[in-house]
Formats: sequence, C-alpha cells, structure tokens
Amino acid sequence: MKKQPNIILLVLDTHRYDRLATYGYQRHTSPNIDAFARQATVFENGISPAQWTIPSHASLFTGEYPTTHQTIQAHLSLDSRFDTLATLLTKHGYNTIGFCNNPLVGILNNGLKRGFNTFYNYSGAVPSKPRSSNHLPNPFNSLWEWYTQQLRKVSYPIQNAFARSDFLFRLSLNPLFVPIWTRMFKFKGDTAQTLRDVRDYLAHVNDTKSDPQFVFINLMETHLPYTPPETFIDKFAPYFKEDRQVRTFMRNYNTQAFRWLMPMDERFKEMEFAILNDMYDSEVAYQDHLLSELLEFLCRPEIADDTLTIIVSDHGEGLGEHDFMGHSFVAYQELVHVPLIIKFPQNNAADKRISNVVSTRRIFHTILSAAGANIVESKHRPTTDVRQLSLARTVQMPDPENEIVFAEAYAPNTFLSMMETHAPQLIETFHCKVNRRASFHEHDKLVRVDGVKNELFNLATDPLEENNIIHEHPQKASKLSYKLDSFMTRAVARRPENWQANKTLNIEDDETLRQQLRALGYLE
Repeated sequence: MKKQPNIILLVLDTHRYDRLATYGYQRHTSPNIDAFARQATVFENGISPAQWTIPSHASLFTGEYPTTHQTIQAHLSLDSRFDTLATLLTKHGYNTIGFCNNPLVGILNNGLKRGFNTFYNYSGAVPSKPRSSNHLPNPFNSLWEWYTQQLRKVSYPIQNAFARSDFLFRLSLNPLFVPIWTRMFKFKGDTAQTLRDVRDYLAHVNDTKSDPQFVFINLMETHLPYTPPETFIDKFAPYFKEDRQVRTFMRNYNTQAFRWLMPMDERFKEMEFAILNDMYDSEVAYQDHLLSELLEFLCRPEIADDTLTIIVSDHGEGLGEHDFMGHSFVAYQELVHVPLIIKFPQNNAADKRISNVVSTRRIFHTILSAAGANIVESKHRPTTDVRQLSLARTVQMPDPENEIVFAEAYAPNTFLSMMETHAPQLIETFHCKVNRRASFHEHDKLVRVDGVKNELFNLATDPLEENNIIHEHPQKASKLSYKLDSFMTRAVARRPENWQANKTLNIEDDETLRQQLRALGYLE
C-alpha cells in the first residue's frame, strides 16, 4: 500500500498575490516564499471562492462554493451534514491538528474546527497553545493549562457574542477599544510563536514516525493593523521615522477599524496611499522572514519526499483600488486572485508554472486525493471524485473544469450594521447590500452586481479591471452570464435540505452574558 503523505496547509490570511516576486512583484518582500516556490508548482491564476475569511475557509474545508455551504456570515455555522477536510482525513488514518491565528476560524463556534483532533488558537483573550510552548516546569505547566482552560470557558462565549451581536460589533470598533482587542487580546495572534510551535511539532512527529499528519496553519501578519518591527519599516518605508504626519496618520488609522472595512467616500491622499502600501509590504516581508525556518525544513529531501505542502491565501486585500478598502464587499482581483503554491511529494512538478484559472476550493480535492480518501455518497450530497478535481491532475493534463471558475462576495452583515452607524450614505452609493459574483474563463471575467450592473474585463490586457468592455463584447458577456446562472442553479441544488440560518444574537435576551460584559467594562 502506498504510504500516505504528511499534508501541510498553510493559509497566509489576507495576503495579496501581487506582493510576491513569484508573481512578478519588483520589491524584495518574499525571498523565502520565492525560494520555496522555485521547488514547487506555482498556480498563476488561483481564485478564491470568496472575498473574506469565513466563507473562504468553509470552501477550503468542504470543496463547495459559498452558495452551497452557506457559511457566509459571522453568526452562521457550517451545516453538520458537510464532512470537513479534517473529518474525512481523520477517518482515513490522519492525525489532524490546527495552529490558527484568525479568531474567525479559531474562536467562533462556526463548525470550521470540526474534525480536528487538536486545534490551537493563538488569538483572543486567552490563547490556547501547545504545552511545550509555555516553558514552565511541572506541576506549574499543568496548573497553567488547567487555569487557561477555565478562562477560555468564560471568554469564548463573550468573544462569540461580538460576532453575533450588531451592538457589540459596533462597540468594538470604537477607537478607544480597538487597541484592546488588537494588542491585549491578540487579534492577529502570534506568528512567531506559531511557527516555532509548528516547526517543533513537525520535527517531533518526523522523529517518532507517527501516523500521517494533516497540519493546518493560519497566519494573520498581513492583516490590519499594520505594526511590523522597525527593521522592516526602515526597509520599505524609510521616511516613516522622519515624517510626523505619516506616523500620526498610521497611528490613527490603526485604531479606526471601521475605515479598514468600508468603501471610501474620498480617495486616499498620495501620502496615505503610499504609507498603507509600504506598511503592508513591511508586514509581508516580516512574515516571510518568520517563515524561513519552516519552509527550509519542508524542503529537506527526507521531509519533502513524503509531504504535500500547500501555500495559499484565503483572500487578498483592497488598499484603495476601486474605491474600496479591506475585503468586505467586492469580487475584484485584489481580493479573489490569491497566491497558490503546491509542493507535491517527491518533488513532482517542481519549478513548474500553471497558467490555468483554478479555484482554491479544489485544495479540498487535492488533499483528499493525495491521502487516498474518497467522499462517501449520501442523501444530501452526491459523490465527488476527488481525483478528478485534484489540482495534481491539472499539472499533468487538461483541466477538468475547463478553466470555468466562480467567485462570490456576500456582504458581511456585521460590516453593514457598522456602516449604518458610521457612514449610512455609502451603502446605497456603493451598493453594499448587494451580493457580487464573478465568472472566469481563460482571460475573461464577468462581474455581476446583482440587480445593478454587469462588468466584463479582459484580465490579460487589463489586470487592474479599470476598463469595462461589456458593450464591446456582448457575446462573451452573455456566455459568461449563462455559465454564472447555470452555476447558481447547481450550487443551490447541492445545498443541504431544510437548511436554516442561525439567528443573530440579541444580548438583551442573555442576562449572564450581559453580566460578563459589565464586568469587563463593555456595558454599564
């Protein structure tokens, strides 16, 4: 029987594809990822099924588009009838473990952790980490672990409440509170500690020759707020130290979380645009620096021969393009075109580039195919041939989906609620309550703003999507629109029967939660 490979799924949260030299960037932001990519297969046109964390991760873990899995809001949970990637791999002999820095994946009760044997969460008020990372002698190590478990029992319901309550979410965006949850409560987790723990864990399991491993890693370094070490700021924004206006803008912007998410009523000034981009690059470079040891370890022949390593982003980030900041509402390339780099076992297809447009939801099929697993047919879901949709197949032969790929942008309700408080006039102007969808075929991309307009772009000649050519090419637009309609019909049909959305939390109905929030100073 063929040995099952270890599988590493590394998600670089909020990482733009165009900030890596592997994808043509001119700045020296990513020497370690670029070196890894030269020993792997680079997919030049990987498309995320969604523009933000929760629906994108749900697609990675189920292989389904958001319209099917319907995990599209912070208060929704993945339907239990979907077998997650971790669940299926566990059934096929894998030890499944997560090292996560994103609170939307690691803290919320949304079903994304389902199936993992062990799941460490580095973000939030009380992070959970491997016992070995505490560096305490016994019995203090055990006592500390017990103590933090008790604290998590109290803190997790409160942290979940902020995702499910419009009132609490708006409250959290007050600039007075933003430093609390970004710094004290470690919104972005701890990238350096995470990577040390992952490296130690992989070295241990390699030495002990244990069961095959599925290791999921989520890193948040390139997400706002931008606070990279001074060394990296000096390299990519050397003017930062000397320009008080720049420092003041960045300090204020890092506390104005509502501005991270909204469309822009006026465009950034030249200085503002420059410093946001340079600070983003600084974060990219810092994260790449921290990744050096892990990527070097994964490239060792004795490790690489038996390991499938996938580097991907769940989505990108808007930095003012199309008058949007962040990753809340649109389906343009700065959000859905993501890095996708795969190092197959035994160095198969090393230093190869694939130009096909492919959906990153197929990471689900790629991993299960490599593990020798299959999805069992059920009442709710037809059987899926994971080998057919594995990205390994696309490397060797014509793509099974014929480069027909879709992306969806469901507007996050919590952000809409925030806008109704801070900038209600922008909701209608930018059609923020309207879902966006995109269909891709080769170089052509149709963007549908439901009930408002369609846009057609040629990504080969117009990669920034600045020139809508829908009137010049009505036949192309019609074909892509037809494919999008057909996709929606199929996606809805695959949705579990009698699916029901969870209700948004009303804190007025939960006196225990209100008392806990009063104790923390959030309520009077």
